[in-house]
Amino acid sequence: MSVIQELVRSEADGSISFGNHKLEKKAKKDNFEHCGDLYKVKTYCEITKLERNGMFVYESVPGTAVSEFVAADWGVEFLVEGDKDVQITVQLEDDTEYGVTVDGMSAGNMATNMGGKLNVSVELNEGSAVKVRIEKRQ
Repeated sequence: MSVIQELVRSEADGSISFGNHKLEKKAKKDNFEHCGDLYKVKTYCEITKLERNGMFVYESVPGTAVSEFVAADWGVEFLVEGDKDVQITVQLEDDTEYGVTVDGMSAGNMATNMGGKLNVSVELNEGSAVKVRIEKRQ
């Protein structure tokens, strides 16, 4: 996986890919249409942020490249790549418990706050993508 030169793109499987953690200056792409929704991406080496229809979806500090991002009723799943360890925040359901898996290993259960945000720390090695899956517990 590598950076997303066009900042955001639709994939054949219905997912999206976004972000470029190699940029020194902030870049953004607004009004990107995907599956009837409008996305906005802001990205560079210090932060990557994704919004859908004006609402927060994803943020990483420092910046990342994300591929195969899928958000559904059950949770989210994506591949993430960056130059160093990253703190990721995703928007999910309010006050709900989720199971978190990072690179196939369970990171345990975590609950969202009243605003529906969940924070996950991910260890990254430059040039290697890590799969993150955050799935709602029944």
